[in-house]
Amino acid sequence: MRFMIIIKADKNSETGAMPDEQLLTEMGKFNEELVNAGIMLSGDGLQPSSKGARVKFSGDKRTVVNGPFPETKELVAGFWIWKVKSKEEAIEWVKRCPNPTGAESEIEIRQIFEMEDFGAELTPELREQEERLRTKLEAGQV
Repeated sequence: MRFMIIIKADKNSETGAMPDEQLLTEMGKFNEELVNAGIMLSGDGLQPSSKGARVKFSGDKRTVVNGPFPETKELVAGFWIWKVKSKEEAIEWVKRCPNPTGAESEIEIRQIFEMEDFGAELTPELREQEERLRTKLEAGQV
């Protein structure tokens, strides 16, 4: 099972404040544990929403809204993609994570859909296309 582990933004991450050396050291050690355990597939921190944009959809109309965005607690500051056996295993790993802000913070755990989750709607042709694209991505051919 794959899970996206979402580190929520706070007022400091939204100002662009960088973590201190201690937190970088602790996170580096934690990431190394994840990699050595074969769990971490990817992960990165995100720039503040002031450097981002949103595209709103309404039928055929597209509207671009530039950041910053309100509601800091709803924003994402970083993420990991992990491969683990269960949600419970992901929870146990998150509980070992250094506190990403040093204060009140929250990390969200969301399971990623796998092809078999889509049922009959994912036709053999769509499944073949998805597998071809995934192979290209993994080979770095895009």
